Amino acid sequence: MTAELVRGQNHPLPDTRLEIRVSAGHPVLAGATLGDEQGRVPGVEWIAHPGAPSLPGIDVPGQAAADHRLKVDLEAVPGAVHRVSVLLALPGPRAGGAARFGTVAAPFVAVAGPDGAEIATFTITGLDSESAVVALELYRRQGAWKVRAMGQGYEGGLAALLGDQGLERPADLAATILETVAPGPAPVAAPARHVPEAEHVRRAAPVADPAPTAQTAPPPTAPPTAPAGTGTDQPTPVPGGGPVNGGPVNYSHPRRQAAPAPGPAPVPESEPRQGPPVPVAGDASGWSMDERLYNQVWGMFEDLARTAAAYRSACEFAENRLDRELDQTLSDYRARAGGANDAARAAARARHDELVARAQEVLDRDLAQLVAESGVVEPALPVAFARWENPVWQGYRVPAEEPMAVRLGDLHLPERTDLRIPMLVRLPLERGLWVDSGRGHSEAAGLLDEVELRRLALDCAVAHAARLLAAHPAGAFTVHVVDPAGAGTAALAPLVESGVLAAPPARGAAGVSATLEQLTERVDLLQMAVRAGASDALPPGLDASRQLLLVHDFPHGFDDRAVTRLRYLADEGPSVGVHLLMVADREDASAYGPLLDPLWRSLLRLTPVPDDHLADPWVGHAWSYEPPMLPPGSAVLRQVLGQVAAARHGRRP
Repeated sequence: MTAELVRGQNHPLPDTRLEIRVSAGHPVLAGATLGDEQGRVPGVEWIAHPGAPSLPGIDVPGQAAADHRLKVDLEAVPGAVHRVSVLLALPGPRAGGAARFGTVAAPFVAVAGPDGAEIATFTITGLDSESAVVALELYRRQGAWKVRAMGQGYEGGLAALLGDQGLERPADLAATILETVAPGPAPVAAPARHVPEAEHVRRAAPVADPAPTAQTAPPPTAPPTAPAGTGTDQPTPVPGGGPVNGGPVNYSHPRRQAAPAPGPAPVPESEPRQGPPVPVAGDASGWSMDERLYNQVWGMFEDLARTAAAYRSACEFAENRLDRELDQTLSDYRARAGGANDAARAAARARHDELVARAQEVLDRDLAQLVAESGVVEPALPVAFARWENPVWQGYRVPAEEPMAVRLGDLHLPERTDLRIPMLVRLPLERGLWVDSGRGHSEAAGLLDEVELRRLALDCAVAHAARLLAAHPAGAFTVHVVDPAGAGTAALAPLVESGVLAAPPARGAAGVSATLEQLTERVDLLQMAVRAGASDALPPGLDASRQLLLVHDFPHGFDDRAVTRLRYLADEGPSVGVHLLMVADREDASAYGPLLDPLWRSLLRLTPVPDDHLADPWVGHAWSYEPPMLPPGSAVLRQVLGQVAAARHGRRP
């Protein structure tokens, strides 16, 4: 099944011989860079572009076109290569093309296997004034290759993109590359250049065997972070784009910045200027309202990340300039007499204050727009995306289809703590979840005693499990619970008493061992069937639903064999629909030493109290996470679980 990626999402690659298909609807230049472990490109010889289209492991087209096919053999790339970045750039008006991506259709990129079947696709939305973009990255992780949807745009064009990857004299290099696709002064009678058919392949064309010299390298865990104060030529993951006529579906989020972008002439003063757009729920493209709302929430997240980054960068620049100017006044001994130094210091501080005030004004304007948008989006969210206190839960009915994502909490930044962005995670889950019951570094956790913190952690896990059950059709999601010492009886009561569990919570070492053995055997069986292409040969009585194992009070009741099975489920389970939800304090398992480090790293860490342990992959902000706890005294959880249980057992709610 083809994975439809969103910006920042990754996907495993089942094969090392690939074809990357680009469909832009307008001429673009396609290329690739090979990077090391830090993502740095050592030199021009590590760039595949129309002027030098072949590198070990990768071949790119030799001319700008609306459709491209890049051939990749990941086994042929040099051993020093750890990341391959696929680049797209507009050839510019000189070549008769567009000057920025915001005026043309959103590019569509697909990664296909040797048989021609698409493995993953990505529509690069949210571009406006950018003229170059890192579309995808292939990267090596623990010996395996993955693809990550990037969509990093550069307003400074190809030169800014190459400079961000560590290349020297990027402007000259970019000019040389663009010159290879620019039309030259051809003789009058010269015949038109014949474009090889390989440069204009159809999107559905099968993958040809890559040349022995073709290959690509993998991207890092997250896109490169733009350093503060480096100007607009840094990667800007903008969430908005102009309307698109034709081409692939454009999942663009309307741009919410008032600053004019390059394009049409400004409105004459005699014409009234339009104010900020009125926010509308679902104001993003998609096939359904849920998909539009999902894309809109991601657009809000990216907008908030970017506007906060711009504000912090401006303040840092103002501080650095103030320090530099004050140092200059102190070093000028001739100005010490007559009060000239005092006047220079006052002028420097005035310029600093003016810069900070202007940055604050822009920040306040953008935040006000986001707050207004959040005010109309939040009430319109479907149950899978909504807070527990949202009235939509009062009309809950078991869905007929699985949603594209679920809400696991809220995110906010210190610039506006009351602006909460829903933390939506795509389904099916690609990683297990870990609700950390330890104190960690959270100030809120430090105010609670250990018993209260552990109770809150289990309450949070129960809320997550209930939401996952409520998001799936009847019988499509099964929950198992392991509570070795029975310490979570009270918190687990809504799950147990409603009858939504596959079996009563497993107790003691024997119960732990039996549950883990059952699930590991299931994973083994499904993996063998998938690898052999014999999914139809599975036992007829096998439960086809996805499975969730909620583990409480780890590592109590776990012997070495049980720990090994748990690690196996965390690593191999998600690929065949078996997921983990752990409630644990890492300190409790410290006796295992580094043995469990891979387990903790493989899980998405959540907390039962607000904490700032999450970072976005674009600019590296530390986001404060808030868990989705139920309002005090609310009966909505038991009502929802009652409907889920009734649908599961074929009863009327």
